[in-house]
Amino acid sequence: MTTLLVDMDSVIVDLMSEWHRRYNERYHDTLSVAKLRSWDSEIYVKPECGVKIYDFLDEPGLFLELQPLPGAIDALRRLKRSHDVVIVTSSRTYAYTDKELWVERHLPFIGKRNLIYSHRKELICGDLLFDDAPPNLEAFRGSGRLAVAMDYPYNRDVDVPRVSDWQEFEQALTDGRWGM
Repeated sequence: MTTLLVDMDSVIVDLMSEWHRRYNERYHDTLSVAKLRSWDSEIYVKPECGVKIYDFLDEPGLFLELQPLPGAIDALRRLKRSHDVVIVTSSRTYAYTDKELWVERHLPFIGKRNLIYSHRKELICGDLLFDDAPPNLEAFRGSGRLAVAMDYPYNRDVDVPRVSDWQEFEQALTDGRWGM
């Protein structure tokens, strides 16, 4: 059985909308994912914010409130029937608990036993990584395995297959586009 490693943030859940909403509200700005041409968010925010943009990711409850991306839950339910699906996500401070609770609430068919926290996703055993972060995609590809990008402006410099949504990801797996 093929093991799919699936990232949470900006792949299963819509992190960017809530993260940017909180920043925009506090700094009276208009940051959006469409403006991010690089993984380094701090270069797109007001100077008085800078690296403090990442402090929003430490706010208790942030990850628990995130909405699933369209089609994610239904696609994961279907994919679970024919693949071993493991959620592999990195985390900051309070997010560990929030993410586990989110998975229990929205993805009970996957469950917290199939939730791994790691900043080094290339070290996790699996056949395919579905992620958005350029460093994760590059490292996993470098390990000789298939990395697939959820397409965003900030990861377009990474030379891996990419999809624009869950429907396209599921279809590519179903039709064997990546040999799985």
